[in-house]
Amino acid sequence: MDASGAPPPLLLAAAALLFAAAALGWLLAARSSRHGSARLPPGSTGLPLIGETLRLISAYKTPNPEPFIDDRVARHGSGVFTTHVFGERTVFSADPAFNRLLLAAEGRAVGCSYPSSITTLLGSHSLLLTRGPAHRRLHTLTLTRLGRPASPPLLAHIDRLILDTMREWEPAATVRLLDEAKKITFNLTVKQLVSIDPGPWTESVRREYVKLIDGFFSIPFPFAHVLPFTTYGQALKARKKVAGALREVIRKRMDDKVEDGGSNGKEDDKVEKKDMVEELLEAEGGSFSEEEMVDFCLSLLVAGYETTSVLMTLAVKFLTETPTALAQLKEEHENIREVKGKNQPLEWSDYKLMPFTQCVINETLRVANLISGVFRRANTDIHFKDYIIPKGCKIFASFRAVHLNTEHYENARTFDPWRWRSKNKLQNAVGASLFTPFGGGPRLCPGYELARVVVSVFLHRLVTRFSWEEAEEDRIVFFPTTRTLKGYPINLRRRPDSVF
Repeated sequence: MDASGAPPPLLLAAAALLFAAAALGWLLAARSSRHGSARLPPGSTGLPLIGETLRLISAYKTPNPEPFIDDRVARHGSGVFTTHVFGERTVFSADPAFNRLLLAAEGRAVGCSYPSSITTLLGSHSLLLTRGPAHRRLHTLTLTRLGRPASPPLLAHIDRLILDTMREWEPAATVRLLDEAKKITFNLTVKQLVSIDPGPWTESVRREYVKLIDGFFSIPFPFAHVLPFTTYGQALKARKKVAGALREVIRKRMDDKVEDGGSNGKEDDKVEKKDMVEELLEAEGGSFSEEEMVDFCLSLLVAGYETTSVLMTLAVKFLTETPTALAQLKEEHENIREVKGKNQPLEWSDYKLMPFTQCVINETLRVANLISGVFRRANTDIHFKDYIIPKGCKIFASFRAVHLNTEHYENARTFDPWRWRSKNKLQNAVGASLFTPFGGGPRLCPGYELARVVVSVFLHRLVTRFSWEEAEEDRIVFFPTTRTLKGYPINLRRRPDSVF
């Protein structure tokens, strides 16, 4: 600056040139959208540079669960529209047929595409980010370990872990249910991955995990690793600590395997104690690298920790706000407990006697939409109806927009678990094709049945041992992820007839 405090003319000229170039680029993109790509879905590129990003963020901070998409579907008269968010043109879909096409075309016409903050924090070998044969082998391994909740040892461990957590609650106490649910899901996932029981190790890793997850939707500043005061910088630091803790466990297992001459001990022990790390060490002749195993385990911790705990919390919230549903759920579980006796562990046959519980879980998934949708990128030009989505274009398939559409579900934004009764039309093929809470196609969540079992056991133990009411009013927020604003604090009272 000169003595008057004004910027030098050269700096002003450079700034003006940069702004002009950016504006010209935006205008050319807008013109191309109208003329050169006339068959793109209808839409708007919004403001120069930032597009409609600020409108999207502000919309999802309202109590309305789907304002951004609702407004544009109504404006353009199409369930598929074009916008410009997070730095690039993106086609949004609220059309169930197009969503099914995208899910089924994974690895061919489309590939997964996520913000750089998520890809860096999860790691290139995570289940979410791998593609092709690498993804298929990781997906198969996950199904092998987590896709068998009927296993008696696994079901017994889930039941025991939930009971152990509840024993820590005083006979009359106020708890933040989301925090308690996260303890359960994190400890359960750690046990399945590395066979470590709850204790100082799991708690120290969990504290770092919270910081890591906070960084998923933060701005990935350059040189953030030397800027620990930023959310992303803290997340990178936490990621390093979590990866280090997992790496230490994996290295010890690898060393133990070498000392045992390639085995992990007696066959009886292997049947009883086998976990995900052991699956990885034995898979494909031990071909997984240390870094692949660390990224894979880290990503599974994210999946197990975040979504299932929110599902547990919101199921309780919706039941509390719907007394008739809560009464029917209690009756179902008290009938099971009367047959079994008050202190007997749950078995798979008991889980199969929870049909209304499954209705509650389905409806919680439909209304809450823990996975609001998925990002994909077109690997080739995609033709849909009268539109062409060009190769390279980012696409967001919204599950929430379909689940909350009154054309597909009557009173779509009302919690109504009875809509899922066995003779309801939602149980047929058409209804099933609309309901995609766990995604679909080759990337269908491999732990979806385990999540159902965990929530069912949790609800069983909660309603047969406690009564509760909301400690303070809480509401659901939808950005950056679906959750309750305050963690859903409730006042718990242990039932006089409960047995621990």
